Amino acid sequence: MTRILIATKNPDKFREISELLEGYSIEFLSLLDFPEIPGADEKGLTLIENSREKALDAFKKTGIPSVADDTGLVVDALHGMPGVFSARFAGENATYRDNREKLLKLMEGVTDRRARFVTVVTFVKNEDEIYSFEGEVEGFITTEERGSQGFGYDSIFLYPQLGLTFAEIPIEIKNKISHRARAFREFGRFLELHESGIS
Repeated sequence: MTRILIATKNPDKFREISELLEGYSIEFLSLLDFPEIPGADEKGLTLIENSREKALDAFKKTGIPSVADDTGLVVDALHGMPGVFSARFAGENATYRDNREKLLKLMEGVTDRRARFVTVVTFVKNEDEIYSFEGEVEGFITTEERGSQGFGYDSIFLYPQLGLTFAEIPIEIKNKISHRARAFREFGRFLELHESGIS
């Protein structure tokens, strides 16, 4: 069986990505399977820089073809913030709640609540074969948290087509419409073409 390392130590993200990639004859591992290996530092100023660095770092340390994503919540009224800093918007050791509370505080009284999630996925087959894929979904920032599913900013991101936040949408539906789903769908199409040669 071929193997791909999903370069994350975040169990929520690994579970979601694994579900998005169901159906392939590939064994998916995460960095949780390699506790001695630290995750890559996210020093990039763009999502693609971070996703590429994480995937390349994992490949170099394990020799296993690796895939990583970086996701940013882009809020128009905040000039694109938190963007690439979404995971640490409220500080280096911020929790999901810390980040959401900071964002809602900054958005108090703001009428333009347009936002979008952007995910960039990078797959490193080897150091000479590196591929990137992107997914995006538009929505709005709510004025309060809604829903208990999902993680990150899901409970304050309204998906207008359904009138629900990502935390109110069942995971099986979210995994068809989300930014991460769209990016990994592109990656999945790539796997369908190249699956036999991943090694």
